[in-house]
Order: sequence, then C-alpha cells, then structure tokens
Amino acid sequence: MIEISNLKKDFGTTTACDIDSFRIGDGEVLGLVGNNGAGKTTLFRMLLDLLKPDSGQVAIDGINPAESEEWKQFTGAYIDEGFLIDFLTPEEYFSFLGKISGIAQHDVEERLSKFDHFAGGEVFGQRKLIRNLSAGNKQKVGIISALIRQPQLVILDEPFNFLDPTSQVVLKRMLTDYAARTGATLLISSHNLQHTVDISTRIALLEKGRIIRDLANDNTAAKEELTAYFGN
Repeated sequence: MIEISNLKKDFGTTTACDIDSFRIGDGEVLGLVGNNGAGKTTLFRMLLDLLKPDSGQVAIDGINPAESEEWKQFTGAYIDEGFLIDFLTPEEYFSFLGKISGIAQHDVEERLSKFDHFAGGEVFGQRKLIRNLSAGNKQKVGIISALIRQPQLVILDEPFNFLDPTSQVVLKRMLTDYAARTGATLLISSHNLQHTVDISTRIALLEKGRIIRDLANDNTAAKEELTAYFGN
C-alpha cells in the first residue's frame, strides 16, 4: 500500500523526518507513537502531499502523491481543523463531501446514521456551524469526514484528542470494526499509548524523525517495550 524511500525533511537545523525505507502493507493498522517533535505529523503531511520533502519520495499504491491525485479517490484523512469548512453546519459539510465524491444524498444520510453513537447527539441536528462546535465535536466531524467515503486508506493524526472518555472508547471500537470489515489500511498517530496499542496491528516508534522501532503488536505484544521506552 505505502512505500517510503529515502524520505527526508528538515526545518532549519531540526530533522523532522529521516526514513530510509519503510513499507506499510494492505490491511495493516499502523500506530505511530513518539514524543512531541518526533515527526509524526510531518510524516503524515508528506504522505498527503501537504508538505514537500527535501528529498526522497512516497508511493501510495504505486502513486507518487506529488505527481498524481489518483490516491485521493481511496484515501480519507483528518489532521486538524484546517481540513474542515467551518462556515458550514456538519450536515452541509457532509453533503458537500458527498457531492464532490459522487455519493447521492440519501446514501450520505444512510452512512451518517452509522455514526450516531459516536456523534453522541452533539453533532447532528444542532443547527450550529462547525466553527461554533466544541473542540471535541469538531474532532468528531473531522473523523467522520475521513470515513464517510469508506476509503481503503485512512490517516488520522491524534484522533483521540479533545474526546471525552466515552467517545474515545467508541472511537477505538469504531476504528477496529472498520478495519476488520473493510480490510482498509489505517495509519493512526496518538500520544495515548494505551489506545494505540489496543487498536494497532503494528507500531512504529519515532524519535527525532527516525523510526527507531518497528514492532509487531499481536495481542498487544508491543506494550511492554513501549512502556519501557516512554518510562525512561
């Protein structure tokens, strides 16, 4: 699904990304973990062609995101509020996404109904513009927007941020079920180590832009090593 080759990005004297070779296979749920400044968001932004690398390249299903937009047809992502159109209501925003994706309105509404539990009665039917929602509810809108087109590649940066404990548990179940049901590849970054371990089949540990550990996570096998790393 994703091939990374000699990918480098510096900001002044700070190395934000330095990955010689890394492959993410179809159907994997990859958790990216690391302290602040480890390079997680920088990597995601380069995968999504939001940030140009200094050297190297990324291929998504053989497509270089900098050279073609075909990858967008099967990719859903949410990084931050900049992905939202905040002068729309959530319903207007989802309808817009449906229109540009060729999804009929009744199908948009049917798909949205599957997110009712996650929305928690605070997103749909509130007659509020996205800009006037709480940080947690904006986060929910962003996550739903990444999933509504049922993409085969999902990229979420810190999806548990701003969510209350109940919503975090619902989101964990929702992402796990989505991966199992669709066979999609999921890339999730998070500071919440427990949530990441719970949902990931594989975990990459970043430090100063480099992947220093690539851990299989069958039955949360990576937890002990990660706990030891972050506990030092």
